[in-house]
Amino acid sequence: MSCKAHQAVTGTILIADDQAANRELLEELLTAEGFKVASVATGAAALEALAKNPIDLVLLDVMMPTLTGFAVCEKIKANPDTYLIPVVLITALSDKQDRIEGIKAGADDFLTRPVDRTELLARVRSLLTLKLRTDELERAESVLFALARSIEGKDPYTHGHCERLAEYSACLGEHLQLSEEQLIALRRAGVVHDVGKIAVPDKILLKPGRLTAEEWTLIKEHPAVGERICAPLKSFRFVLPIIRHHHEKFDGSGYPDGLRGEAIPVTARVLQVVDVYDALTTDRPYKKAFSVTDALQTMKEEVAKGWWDPHIFDQFERLVRSGASDFLSRGMAAGR
Repeated sequence: MSCKAHQAVTGTILIADDQAANRELLEELLTAEGFKVASVATGAAALEALAKNPIDLVLLDVMMPTLTGFAVCEKIKANPDTYLIPVVLITALSDKQDRIEGIKAGADDFLTRPVDRTELLARVRSLLTLKLRTDELERAESVLFALARSIEGKDPYTHGHCERLAEYSACLGEHLQLSEEQLIALRRAGVVHDVGKIAVPDKILLKPGRLTAEEWTLIKEHPAVGERICAPLKSFRFVLPIIRHHHEKFDGSGYPDGLRGEAIPVTARVLQVVDVYDALTTDRPYKKAFSVTDALQTMKEEVAKGWWDPHIFDQFERLVRSGASDFLSRGMAAGR
């Protein structure tokens, strides 16, 4: 039995247009094809509908009063809860400047009035298919994050560690002026960097005493295991080097590959500095939390041994000392 691909595409579409006739026409075309449709007359109502309902695609009239389609699109794309929802701007104008403004606002596509039925349906189906794949990717990422947090949850002493690392490393990355994709990778890696510990038995992972040589060998495999777990996700391509190399040391004495100096990815060098700092400044079975001053002094001694990138540590120390209360509060709030 044959089945056309577009027949499987479904979703809820939000129409925002101040002209009732325009809304009714679009609604009629879309409902006839089996789509669920919600319609509103203002930009503000569109934002309210998005906050309250699961929407898969938005059709926005550009020339709405008060909040234009450009303004609404910009707000949708600036909101972490809605920025992945495709937005199509509809305009009676074919002016190049309108399209440029729409692109700046983050629009995913454009339609010109009078709307052609075939073009409308083709664009809607294409964007809904893309949204479906994006949703699948988000679910896969959520599973990984849940797995990482379940590992963290086994040890009461590491509660909030993942969220603090995500916040600390992104803050340091911003200070170092890393790219946006590197900052996103740092936030993700803060949560999933130790996901490979799923392969380490609890009796080793939670052992209070010194590890045997065999146990230590098993522990040292977790970065490579974590990399393999996350490798199928293409969206994690910038996260993988952090997962694999966050236990390397600047002098080459780390693991799993014994990388030295700048051969260690800069994002991994950032995460390892904040990882050490968080370990020092929180209670562990074998020690009480260090003060900020003592933690930084200990890390400075480790830099002298050749363990951590001296430039990144220097910038980290400056960041902490110049605004310690603000920096620490961001991390603590994230870890609650």
